Amino acid sequence: MQWYDNPTFALLETHTGPGTVASDLLLARQAQPGWAAQSVRQRLRLIRRVRHLVAEQALSLAQEVASATQRSPAETLVAEILPLADACRFLEREANRLLKPQRLSTWSRPFWLTGIKAEIHREPLGVVLLIAPSNYPLFLAGVQLLQALTAGNAVLLKPGDRTSAVAVALTRLCRAAGLDPHLIRVLPEPPAAVQDAIEAGVDKVILTGKAATGAAVLAELAPHLTPATLELSGCDAAFVREDADVDLAANALQYSLRLNGGATCIAPRRVFVARALADALATRLASLVPQLPPSPVPPATCSRVHHLVAEACRQGARHLTGTDGPNGTVTAMTPIIVADAKPVMRLLQEEVFAPVLALVPVEDDAEALRAANVCPYALGATIFGQADTAHRLAQHVRAGVVVINDVIVPTADPRLPFGGRGHSGYGMTRGAAGLLELTAIKSITTRAGRWRPHYAPLQLGDESLFQTYIAAVHAASWRQRALAWVACSRALMAQSRRGPHAPTEDPSCA
Repeated sequence: MQWYDNPTFALLETHTGPGTVASDLLLARQAQPGWAAQSVRQRLRLIRRVRHLVAEQALSLAQEVASATQRSPAETLVAEILPLADACRFLEREANRLLKPQRLSTWSRPFWLTGIKAEIHREPLGVVLLIAPSNYPLFLAGVQLLQALTAGNAVLLKPGDRTSAVAVALTRLCRAAGLDPHLIRVLPEPPAAVQDAIEAGVDKVILTGKAATGAAVLAELAPHLTPATLELSGCDAAFVREDADVDLAANALQYSLRLNGGATCIAPRRVFVARALADALATRLASLVPQLPPSPVPPATCSRVHHLVAEACRQGARHLTGTDGPNGTVTAMTPIIVADAKPVMRLLQEEVFAPVLALVPVEDDAEALRAANVCPYALGATIFGQADTAHRLAQHVRAGVVVINDVIVPTADPRLPFGGRGHSGYGMTRGAAGLLELTAIKSITTRAGRWRPHYAPLQLGDESLFQTYIAAVHAASWRQRALAWVACSRALMAQSRRGPHAPTEDPSCA
């Protein structure tokens, strides 16, 4: 018997309706304080057990995910199981350091706050709502779930379309590792469950999905002032510089079309290629891409791609390869490439979750950057070229993630934060930044001794003391600061002779 067949971890029932979601939230909220009271090291013991279970049952888990995603178990092992296990190990190694209280150094403390000790604490948020995608339902949801748990939160997990079984498998995995069942509650797939959870009062929302979904969720959150991290759509750019290896770029781009059938948020869609290499790249891709198998694509997406590609061709683009499912009557698509595209075409302006590439010839990096910035999406980008020149270009690219001389795969590094800009959302998931986004910051200050000069009423002439102190600390030259310290010392001596509670000549100064 496999671990997920164990009757102890029987399939969770999911029902629609606000009552069920509110009940799940209540159970999670009741369980969360006890989990938060455990030390980070204690929580990480559970994360380690989860990692060991992932390794033990990797193939069985991959088959569960593959059946929901129409993807092979082998690809799932590489694309979801391995990076999930790596993310667990990252937490085991780094989370205690990242989450422990930070005591601020006294050397950078303002002089006028002498005697103050300051600390920054990271605390759990409470109950986090994770709205998961359907393209990588185990890896993306799993990392966010485990980071939320490591930070001391409870989780409501809303699966993507047709991936409830994966969410349940992930939940069983955590239960098998010893987690209180109430700390993870799996919600129904319909969007109404999100509305019910927000209305019931979650403490933060992490959404991975389309830009339109992000806007709708933000509208629901606004009346409650509930914070959110949004990892939204991509229409990612690739830059093929004049000093690039054309074969490497072509192989990488065809891989991005093949991986998960093109349904990857940071798969390149817009390729800005140096004009001197444009024909060579188009020819190389035209020989590679027809070898790729068709990808399952929803009929509505096929129809949309058909109209966008046809429109681009009417505006001057050339359709090089692929079929685009006219009339939305097919559910599979061979990868499509159009050449001589322009940045203003709708095909390069909208999120297209399908294996599509548009090649845009450009003169240089400056033109490529201008063309790339026409699109409102800014999730990831890829650059091909010599390492030093590509790195300089990367510093000017508007994107949350940039990969040089590779595509997609390096972003699975568990150390890296992941997030976008513009219509691609805001906030970070994964890496240290993603873990810290699942905490609330609390500052604690302690003053030693009994001296509290600020309790005394202000006196006439105190402005001279304050003015000279500001100059003594912040004036531009050492000479100005030295003279100000002398004046400040004199003002302090005059004040001490008056006494801290001497009456003011002007009552309005008190």
